Amino acid sequence: MDRIRLNDALEMSRLVYGMWRLGDDDNTTADHVRNKIAACLDQGITTMDQADIYGGYEAEEILGNALTPELRHRIEIVTKCDIVAPVGRYADARVKHYDTSRAHILASVDHSLRLMKIDHIDLLLIHRPDPMMDHFETGAALDEVVKSGKVRAVGVSNFRPWDWELLQSAMKTPLVTNQIEISLLHHTPFTNGDVAFHQRHGQPIMAWSPLGGGALFDGKHTALRARLSEIGAEQGTDDAAVAVAWLLAHPARILPVLGTNNLDRIARIGDAAKVRMDRETWFDLYTLALGHEVA
Repeated sequence: MDRIRLNDALEMSRLVYGMWRLGDDDNTTADHVRNKIAACLDQGITTMDQADIYGGYEAEEILGNALTPELRHRIEIVTKCDIVAPVGRYADARVKHYDTSRAHILASVDHSLRLMKIDHIDLLLIHRPDPMMDHFETGAALDEVVKSGKVRAVGVSNFRPWDWELLQSAMKTPLVTNQIEISLLHHTPFTNGDVAFHQRHGQPIMAWSPLGGGALFDGKHTALRARLSEIGAEQGTDDAAVAVAWLLAHPARILPVLGTNNLDRIARIGDAAKVRMDRETWFDLYTLALGHEVA
């Protein structure tokens, strides 16, 4: 499994295991969660993607209950903060909102450390752009959690280039990644400037929902699905692996985040790294995703 270096203190596996559905599983026991992590590690997937809000603010604790010191040493933990939804510990909130204040960021970091039973977060992301963000306050808070040693690196999620530049302008610590939605069904980041911005600055991108949230397989994209299956059959894998490989083939160094609770599917996540994809095959799939040939 290839690895991507984000800064001097942190590198992550090219494929990332997303834990947003961890609390949705019928079995959330520590042993079962350890089996999922073991299936990832067997493929060289060492990076686990969390967020405070996942599972109604319960997924981090489910992970924490499964971690042992030896297991913690073998993985990188990503988590996110700033979404406040009226559930769990924020049940008294009157409205779902974003909070990028210093007090909220510091409290969220402490909650995450406590729930996951860890002494540092490898990568902390601001989950959503906050239209009420005071970039000086937010930037200083992110600098503070890095300086304290509680967080090794910081980044953002779902930010546009101008959001990134605003926050970065008030920080001493470099932002290292932006986690955005990219897939064959959501390919506009390749043309709207999002990918180009980070590619220009050498910042790896994390891609959430790389299979379109399952929509790629809902029966509405028959030609694209057939071509994915054809390529998969040629290379001894399945259509999902080919769809993820389409992202891996791009020179922007995209890190797809894949989440499933099925152990067999988890064991096949790494197949995407084995798929060979040349430029014409990439454009073949892109053309089918567009629904027409490029201009």
